[in-house]
Amino acid sequence: MESIALGTILIPFIGAFIIACSPYRVARLLSVVVSLLASLGTLLLGWGFWHAGQVDQTYTLLSIGDTTIFGFVIDRVSTLICFAVVFLGFLISVYSTAYLTKNNREHPHEGTTRYYAFLMIFIGAMAGLVLSSTILGQLLFFEITGGCSWALIGYYQTKKSQHSALKALLVTHVASLGLYIAAAWLFIQTGTFSLTAIASLPSEAKIIVIGGVLFAAWGKSAQLPLHVWLPDAMEAPTPVSAYLHAASMVKVGVYIFARSILSAGDVPIIIGEVGMIMSVITLVYGFIMYLPQTDMKRLLAYSTITQLSYIFFALSLSIYGVGTSYGKIAFDGGIAYIFNHAFAKSLFFLVAGALSYTCGTRMLPKIKGLLSTLPLLGVGFCVAALAITGVPPFNGFFSKYPIFAAGFALSSGHWLIMVLLVIVIIESIGSFAWFLYWFGKTVPGKPSEEVAQAAPLPIAMKAVLLVLVIMSLCSSVIAALWLN
Repeated sequence: MESIALGTILIPFIGAFIIACSPYRVARLLSVVVSLLASLGTLLLGWGFWHAGQVDQTYTLLSIGDTTIFGFVIDRVSTLICFAVVFLGFLISVYSTAYLTKNNREHPHEGTTRYYAFLMIFIGAMAGLVLSSTILGQLLFFEITGGCSWALIGYYQTKKSQHSALKALLVTHVASLGLYIAAAWLFIQTGTFSLTAIASLPSEAKIIVIGGVLFAAWGKSAQLPLHVWLPDAMEAPTPVSAYLHAASMVKVGVYIFARSILSAGDVPIIIGEVGMIMSVITLVYGFIMYLPQTDMKRLLAYSTITQLSYIFFALSLSIYGVGTSYGKIAFDGGIAYIFNHAFAKSLFFLVAGALSYTCGTRMLPKIKGLLSTLPLLGVGFCVAALAITGVPPFNGFFSKYPIFAAGFALSSGHWLIMVLLVIVIIESIGSFAWFLYWFGKTVPGKPSEEVAQAAPLPIAMKAVLLVLVIMSLCSSVIAALWLN
């Protein structure tokens, strides 16, 4: 499994180099092949883990003396999330080959090898971060994802997109200081960078290390006060928005926070309190901010901020129940949320991209009557909206329900949990109502002029949307079976 994990990480990096040196027509096909091979690597990794009896394994790849520098952790969490980020990278590659053409009505553009090369690097960096068993390895790939996001957000090379790319790079780099502090403090205290060493730290040192990770997580996952980069990052090509800002980059933060909790054993309650309070503040802010949005991508950007807050809430809640069944339910609910939201929100972003491609606009007031003219987009809009707002039988419900169940169970001894949980439930109802409002405005009815004159949608885009619709229904089953 060590070789498979290493291959899964290296294939996209090697592929990126080959793509950068290839003609464009070859490069776009190579990106699909490379990302497919990496996806097969994650499946082999999962198969190996399952065949070995689902026993957690850690491999040291690089060490100096007794100091572990880099290695792999293969467990139920890393294998599940690694599959999601790499497989979605493959779907985005396929989608991009159709989206980045001169037939795109909003952004007629043939694309460049630079786009596909950076996308492959991003896939490799995400696989490396998820599988890393050391905080130093996480830090390395954390910074690589920041560089790739800068290149991809500013891809169109307009003044606004370059400004947005720089903002994303600076904010997430400032956030990375928390990870630098955490790595340094862990090494000073234990003489190693291994994440499992967090468990041996005294309580005060755990607060510094996990607090540093939490600060870094807020930056990558766009939580207050480090949220400002995400809405502006919508200047990127829509497939980039779907990958970086639904499936991968924003999931870096919640993943490293989850990994630190999983490695630490008993986590000081103060981390849970701060994590929950900040997540609920961000949740309310994100909800208020997406209410006035009419640009579909900006609405989805603020919606992503709120959805990530749910994950932070779940992970922070699990700290109160460490060692209990309710703590496990909250933690597994947070991990399932990472997995399920990646597919549902990617679907929503790619529906927005398809509207830009075929109608020339993603402005919601100009879109009406999707179901009669563009039925796949109408169905995709409906499924994505129901999934991210947590309506059964879609995957979002099976992420939210465990969080609420664990929250009510743990609130009996903690009044703060009950207060925050009520706010979260109110936001969930409000979010459902608002997306239902836009569904009624855009999907049924007589087609608007833009929708009536829509161009045909390429087969590659249709295929990716169909896969994501299916995953928005069944990904929760995959997550539940794998995590349990």
